[in-house]
This record gives sequence, structure tokens and C-alpha cells, in this order.
Amino acid sequence: MTGSSKTLGDLFGSFQREAFRLETLDDYSKSGNVDAYHAYLAGEPQPEDYNAGWVEELRSHTGNGKRIYRVHVLSRPLTDYLLFELGWGYRKNMTGGEEFFILDVTEEPNPLAGVPDFWCFDSESVAVMNYDGAGKYLGSEVLEPEQVAEFTRYRDTALAQAEPFTEWWDKYGA
Repeated sequence: MTGSSKTLGDLFGSFQREAFRLETLDDYSKSGNVDAYHAYLAGEPQPEDYNAGWVEELRSHTGNGKRIYRVHVLSRPLTDYLLFELGWGYRKNMTGGEEFFILDVTEEPNPLAGVPDFWCFDSESVAVMNYDGAGKYLGSEVLEPEQVAEFTRYRDTALAQAEPFTEWWDKYGA
């Protein structure tokens, strides 16, 4: 993978129609919202302003007719982090118009095994998200245009096999 001169921030600032995220990890606890995760683990109530900046950004995009959606590949039982992310994060982010889907591979083979986390913008640009083994975000790499088709296929595979988060959460959530 060779990188582009654009950054993930550039892509977020310039997409026109849709931004898709594939999440594949069970634990992102070393990346963002660390304090909120510790509050969750301590049994504290969700702060009113939790994820407020992201929800505001979501509303600015979705209010202009843009779609932001993601698929999380996971298996049960859920880790403490996934209970936090889905229970606090997804449910809060939905108030800003973000859509969520779950690809539950508990009883099925993972069709995306080995595929990294990524964002795909307008089916034209992809940024691969890099994490260490403990879920700490190490940065992103914007791919060259000739690599985008592979990642749009990953997106399409994920969406074809995932189910809406709210339906999945009603069955398996806390």
C-alpha cells in the first residue's frame, strides 16, 4: 500500500454522498473516549455531553443529505468494550443520523477475515485505519485510487451479510 497526499481529515471534509466505516476489532479502548469507557466500567451513568462533538459533525453531514454508516464485525459474547461502544456509542451516534449494522460471526465464518478497519468515501477514496494489538489507534493511510475497488467489495460483502444494529441489539444487547 502506498499512500496518497490526502488525509483522513481531508476525506471527511470533502465527501459528497456517503462515508462507510468497517470495524473489525473487539476493543478500541486505547483510542478516544478512554475516560468515558472507564466511567462505563465503573457503572456511572452516560454523561449528557458524551460524543457531543461527533454527533454535531454527524448532524452537519446527514442534515445535508449525506449518509454515514458502518458495519461492525463481531462475535458473542461481547467484550466489555463492545458493550460500551454499542450501548453508549452507537445509540448516541444514531441521534446524529449515523446508521449501524452488525455482522455477527459467532456461528458463521467471517467473510472479511484479515480485512483491516477502513473508511470508504463516495466509493472513490479509502483510508485504512491502523491499530496496535491493544486497540490503540496508530493513524490512517489513504490508499491509491486503484486500491479502492477492493475495499468497496469488502463494504458490499459486509452490508450484504450484516443486519441493522437495532434489530441485532434487541436480540443480543444488554
